[in-house]
Amino acid sequence: MSHSPLLNLPGPAQELLDDIEGAIAAAREFVAAFDPDLVVTFSPDHYNGFFYRAMPPFCVGTAAAGVGDYGTYQGPLDVPADLAIDCARAVLDSDVDVAVSAAMDVDHGTVQPLQKLFGDATAKPVIPVFVNSVATPLGPMRRVRALGAAVGTHLAGLGKRVLVIGSGGLSHDPPVPTLATAPPAALDRIVRGVPMTTEQRQARQAAVIEAAREFASGQGALAPLNPDWDRAFLDLLDNGRLAEVDSWDNRWIAEQAGNSAHEVRTWVAAFAALAAQGKYETGNRYYRAAPELIAGFAIRTAVCTS
Repeated sequence: MSHSPLLNLPGPAQELLDDIEGAIAAAREFVAAFDPDLVVTFSPDHYNGFFYRAMPPFCVGTAAAGVGDYGTYQGPLDVPADLAIDCARAVLDSDVDVAVSAAMDVDHGTVQPLQKLFGDATAKPVIPVFVNSVATPLGPMRRVRALGAAVGTHLAGLGKRVLVIGSGGLSHDPPVPTLATAPPAALDRIVRGVPMTTEQRQARQAAVIEAAREFASGQGALAPLNPDWDRAFLDLLDNGRLAEVDSWDNRWIAEQAGNSAHEVRTWVAAFAALAAQGKYETGNRYYRAAPELIAGFAIRTAVCTS
């Protein structure tokens, strides 16, 4: 499912919020019926927990806490350390390099889906898996699929009901700082992880709200959404054609769908985890191009069929 800080901020029309909430409610019913013993999230980070001082492509958290950005939950998550360590070990044994964090900070990209699906970010034991989707240079897509397959193969042997979540927007290009463009204060944050002051957080929220307002009115310099690209990507997932992403060029993804479209890596990892157990079938097929959220927003549920 997609996430957006703007779901928790003033600006989006009530009709849009109601439409998305209806789709989330259907996913919530699916999750409640499945009643997982364990949740595994594949999520990005927006320079709240991972920084350029050491930016891994992937990381498994053996302990984690929400940072509380954009009104999401702040505090420790229920991470079963032994299961997380076993998962990391299995991924490494599958020849996929993954870092381990015993003090992972996670932001709305991880926490918002947990709150939307369970009502409480700590309702279920969760293993958070960070997938770098913002900080260039990025690794090849085939490695993301390999990560998901390694995690899925391991989960299949646990004898547990495991819900796998991929959290990311589709086409979108929000105002995220980069090494080349960040002013000094932002550079301190994205490189060294210097915490933002309350005033800086409020200023960032105001800037995001204003950027969304401009974007929705057809103004501003952000790259446009690409619904055709989004629908093609979702069709690829719906029909189990995951191997096609192996040849995708990172520059092509950004050119087609915006710099933050790389968050689809979380979707690829999640579906690769499911595909490791055989064929699957998707349901709750929701998509909406949402300029007010600066994102192509989508939800899919899926179950194994073999």
